[in-house]
Amino acid sequence: MLTLLAFVVALGLLITIHEYGHYRVAVACGVKVLKFSIGFGKPLYTWRCAGKPTEFSISALPLGGYVKMLDEREGPVDPAERHLAFNNKPLRSRAAVVAAGPIANLLLAALLYSVVNWGGTEEPKAVLAAPVPESMAARAGLVGGEWVAQAAFNGEALEDVRSFTDLRWRLTQGAMTGQDLRLVVTQEDVNQGPTRELLLPLSQLDVSEVDARLFRSIGLMGPLTQPLIGEVMADGAAAKAGLQAGDVVLRVDERRVTDGQQLREMIRASGSGAGQGVTPQAWQIERAGQVLTLMVTPQVQLEADLPVAKIGAFVGSSPAMVSVRYGFLEGLWGGIARTWDVSVLTVQMMGKMLVGEASLKNLSGPLTIADYAGKSATLGWPSYLLFLALISVSLGVLNLLPLPVLDGGHLMYYLWEAVTGRSVSDVWMARLHRGGVAILLMMMTIAIFNDLQRLLG
Repeated sequence: MLTLLAFVVALGLLITIHEYGHYRVAVACGVKVLKFSIGFGKPLYTWRCAGKPTEFSISALPLGGYVKMLDEREGPVDPAERHLAFNNKPLRSRAAVVAAGPIANLLLAALLYSVVNWGGTEEPKAVLAAPVPESMAARAGLVGGEWVAQAAFNGEALEDVRSFTDLRWRLTQGAMTGQDLRLVVTQEDVNQGPTRELLLPLSQLDVSEVDARLFRSIGLMGPLTQPLIGEVMADGAAAKAGLQAGDVVLRVDERRVTDGQQLREMIRASGSGAGQGVTPQAWQIERAGQVLTLMVTPQVQLEADLPVAKIGAFVGSSPAMVSVRYGFLEGLWGGIARTWDVSVLTVQMMGKMLVGEASLKNLSGPLTIADYAGKSATLGWPSYLLFLALISVSLGVLNLLPLPVLDGGHLMYYLWEAVTGRSVSDVWMARLHRGGVAILLMMMTIAIFNDLQRLLG
């Protein structure tokens, strides 16, 4: 129920803001707006504001919306109102009305990011877990336990890293844009102990999908956590071995264990190339002040057709947290900068998918969006606002694509008109419209197929 409610609220808000952008600028440009609808199909609720010609409505199919303006191309117009028709407005006014919807979504995203910055969030501290063996981070000299104080892409000034979330975003940016990332780390806490600088050559990564495999290649899967056993599932390998919640793992087969991520990698590695089982492991644990040795045999399960060893228990404690909060101007600028960065990455990812450098699996549809909406809502208002901001950026950027059925397609027509001095002919408009619909339907089909694979796989 929460997932459905979070999805409806998100969809309703983003569509309303988008259409209100069109409506507000149309009115400002002197265009008569006949109808403002949230949703398609049969109107469920309709109203008018005193002294306004616009009919407002909420319709049955909440998968979009529209603003219907007075336009001679769509029907006869009273000669006394021709100056109010959209098609009779100057090119700059028509372009402004069309661009206003996507721009409204981008402005909403900047505001949402800023609100989260101002309100503050509790995020994992940028203390690194042991890197994945043989990964980029391991080859760069990271061993785990380092606190990342600063980071910068090559050629840029070093900036403070406020949290592991901040670091993960920089890693994503670097991987997607092919930029190497410099890190300044120390083995101790803030302003204590010697620091050293190292380089993560992210430009060497072959990025096709932004998922767990990307961060496994980098080697930084998460922040430092204690090698603590949490909830133990009945009939799992942990329960059969006698492990209990609260056990601290000290060694696995004489190998010292320092953090939860390292322990998860040891368990995972035990299933590499295994068929139906793995060799039992000798686990040295601490329980209530006593050191015990238990034999644990991880169970191999298939994930994405690959064998993965698991023990049927939550592994690792909660990481150390840090409060991240920004002042008004810093938070506002951070919101604007994040909106720009996400927009650029979105366009780059779409470009990579177009030329085959990125997988089409990165496309997501309504099922995945609904799933993420519900999950983010359970994590609290900051996570939900960040989710809304991300979807708002995606909606804004998507609508600016030069597809004839989208706002970007209309802007493409106006660019042609500005360059040539004449509008696109009706014949070409019809052809381009059909092509745009076909491309959009293909994208939606792929997105929904990806949704089903994620949810059912």
